[in-house]
Amino acid sequence: MTVQTYGDITPRTAAHAVVQMLRRGLPHLIIEKFGQVYVMPNKVTKVAKFRRYNALALNTTPLVEGVTPSGKKLTVTDVTATLEQYGDFVPFSDVIEDTHEDPYLQQLTGVLGEQAAQSIETMRYGVIKAGTNRYFSDGSARVDCDQPISLGLQRKATRALKRQNASMHTSVVASTASFNTQPIEAAFIGLTHVDVENDIRNMSGFINPKNYGTSTPWENEVGSVEDVRYLRSTIFVSFPDAATAGTLGSNISTTGTYADVYPVLIIAKDAYGIVPLKGQNSLGIIVKNPGSSGSADPLNQRGTAGWKTMQTCVILQDAWMVRLEVSATN
Repeated sequence: MTVQTYGDITPRTAAHAVVQMLRRGLPHLIIEKFGQVYVMPNKVTKVAKFRRYNALALNTTPLVEGVTPSGKKLTVTDVTATLEQYGDFVPFSDVIEDTHEDPYLQQLTGVLGEQAAQSIETMRYGVIKAGTNRYFSDGSARVDCDQPISLGLQRKATRALKRQNASMHTSVVASTASFNTQPIEAAFIGLTHVDVENDIRNMSGFINPKNYGTSTPWENEVGSVEDVRYLRSTIFVSFPDAATAGTLGSNISTTGTYADVYPVLIIAKDAYGIVPLKGQNSLGIIVKNPGSSGSADPLNQRGTAGWKTMQTCVILQDAWMVRLEVSATN
């Protein structure tokens, strides 16, 4: 049997490094939990294809005795996205030998795990926040949004999703280094910046995660309001000073001139697709020990540790995702 190696370390050490990287990066992988998953195969293609089977037209005509109806033809919608390669590395000196038990290497893989997760999360956020289905906290454009999130605004979003027959999330990718799912109570998911957290808590009907009862809160969960469970991250950044037609008041502002405008994404099931950062073939760990560079490192002084992954993210159904644009109370 051929033994596969990752850089200069054995599969056992590589597996340890992957777990170490993901353990530290997992809290940053919020978007990973709720996307439709494309599992990356080896040596197949750079194009991810997400397929949706379209609903059949209703048939309200009674059957005629002895007559076979014409039936319906099943149709599909394919959404494709090209995978791109991402990665980075950190050089280290010959003080560190080829052993995963070394505390420095453990810390290095942990920091790289954070970087990998935040990098991919930022890329994904840039994709899904570009949806066109949006509501404003005030007025009819981003420049007017000088009001915080409210229950009425949230209800506009959830009503729009329900009108499109969007499904609530009933399962998520588990927060472990392995790739699997776990069931949850049905809900839409709200993604927002940490600055909006206090305004969400002030909404009528807010439920703190500690009062969920049998439901287990996620990392970074703010709480729930009616049909929506909210999660926060510093990655879900604002549009600085964007409310140029509004009043600054007590709102957060980057420069103190105009209120910053924060996207709050309300997401239904299968609204977007991702390649998971967890699981087989998803994240490559490369460790090059001192001495592996040949004549380029004549005294065996330098090594590197890094990560590499093939990734993509794509909106699958724009009508199943709503972007609220709001200010945040300072």
